[in-house]
Amino acid sequence: MHSSEGEAAAASPDEAAAQPATRSDHWIVWDLAWPVIALNSLQVVNSLLDSKFVGSLGPASLTASGAALNINFLFFSIAFALGTGATALVSRFFGANDKDQMIKASRQAVSLSIALGAVAAAIAVVLTPLAARILVEPGGPAYREMLRYIYPIIVGMPAVFVFSTVAASLRAIGDTRTPMVVSGFQILLHILLNYLLMFPTRNVTAFGSEWTIPGAGMGIAGAGTAFSISAWFAALVYLPVASRTVLGPVWKVEWIDRVWAWRLIRISVPASISSLIRVTSLFAFSAALKYTLEGESALGAMRVGFSMEGIAFMPAFGYMIAASALVGQSLGARKPERAERLAVCATLQATAFAVVVSILFLVYAPQMARWFVEDPTQMATATSFLRIIALTEPMFAIALVLTGAHQGAGDTVRPMWVALITSWFLRVPAVWIFAVALRLNADGAWWVMSLTQAVHGAAMIWLFRSGRWKEKEV
Repeated sequence: MHSSEGEAAAASPDEAAAQPATRSDHWIVWDLAWPVIALNSLQVVNSLLDSKFVGSLGPASLTASGAALNINFLFFSIAFALGTGATALVSRFFGANDKDQMIKASRQAVSLSIALGAVAAAIAVVLTPLAARILVEPGGPAYREMLRYIYPIIVGMPAVFVFSTVAASLRAIGDTRTPMVVSGFQILLHILLNYLLMFPTRNVTAFGSEWTIPGAGMGIAGAGTAFSISAWFAALVYLPVASRTVLGPVWKVEWIDRVWAWRLIRISVPASISSLIRVTSLFAFSAALKYTLEGESALGAMRVGFSMEGIAFMPAFGYMIAASALVGQSLGARKPERAERLAVCATLQATAFAVVVSILFLVYAPQMARWFVEDPTQMATATSFLRIIALTEPMFAIALVLTGAHQGAGDTVRPMWVALITSWFLRVPAVWIFAVALRLNADGAWWVMSLTQAVHGAAMIWLFRSGRWKEKEV
C-alpha cells in the first residue's frame, strides 16, 4: 500500500461513522468484503490444486494430508484467534479515532504473535507423532507420509502467526486490499513451489514444442516445504508494507507489555479455545472414521470434500472478516445500531453465496470428486460428503459471520460455549455411535457433521439476537 492510501485510511474513522447517510449498508459490507472474498477464492484454488497434486501421489499421501488437517487446523486456528484480538482492539480504537492506542495495540499484537508462533512450532514437533499414531496405522504408508508432510510445515508456523496478526490489524482499519495483494502473491508462490518441489523433472508438450519442467521430486514433503517458504515470504513482506499505513512501523518489535498482553489474550483465549474445540472435535471425528466401513480411505475423501467445501465457506469467511471489522469500528464510534445493521447485511450476503454453491454441490458432486481421485471408494465417499454437507452449508455460513460479529465486539466467550456444545456435546458422541457402535458407512458421519453445523448456525442466530455483544468492553 502506498502512503497516500494509508493517509486515506487514517482519515476514515469519522467518515466511517457517517457512511450510512451516503452509502447503503450492503455496499459498505461488500466494499470491505470483496477483497477478502477474492483472496479466499484464490485460496480455494490453491487448496483444490493442493488436493489434486497430493492425490496424484497415491491414496496413502491423500489419506496422510487428510489426517494432517487436524494439526494444521489447530495451530492455524490459534494464529487466527490471536488476530481476532488484534482486530477487536485495533478496530475499536480506529473507530474512536484514538491513533496512539491503535498503533500500540497493533505492535503489541505482533510482538505476542512472534512469541506464540515459536511456542506453537515447538509443541507441534512433539504433538505430530502422537497424533499420527492415533489417526492412521502406526508405521504404515500413510503414517510415514503424514510425518514427511507435517514437519516441513512446522518450520513455517511462526511466520503464519506473524502475517495473520498483521493482516488482521490491516483489516481492522478497513484495509482489506493490502492483505489481498500480499497474501495473493503468497498463494501464487505456494502453487508454483508445490508444482516444482513435489514432482520430478519432466518433459511436457505445449504450443507445439517440448518443454523441460524442472522438479525436485520431493513428493508430499515438497508440499510442506512449499507452504513454509511461501509463509515466510508473506511475513517478511507484510511487516514493511503495513508500516506504510496508519499502523506505523509494526516491524519495530516491542517488549510484550503485561497489560496489553492481557487485553489481547482476554479476547484471543476464548477464540483460541473455540478453535481448539473445533479442531479437537474434528480430531475425534477423524479418528472415528477409521471404524466406518470405508476405513482410512474416508480420511482422504474428507480431505477432498473439505477442499471443495471451501468454495462455499470461503466467501462466508470473507464476510466474517468484514463483520468483525465493521462491528468493532461501529462500537468504537458508539453506534451499536449501525454495528447490528452491518452484521445482518454481511450475514445475508454470505448466506446467498452459500445457497448458490450448495445447489452446485448437489448437482455436480460426482464430477467434482472425480477430478481429484481415481480410487472408486474415495470418489464415492467424497461425493456423499459434498451432497450431505451442502444441505446445511448456508447455516454454516450464518454461524461463521455472526461469530465474526461477536469477535469484532470482543465478545468471544459466548460463541466459545456454542462451539463446545455443538462440537463436543453433540457431534463427537453422535459420530462415534454411528461409526463405532453401529459400524455404518461414512454417510452416517457426514450426516452428523451436517446436522450439527445447522444447530450451530441456529444457536448463533439466537445469541446475536440477544444483543448482549453490544455491551462488551475491550
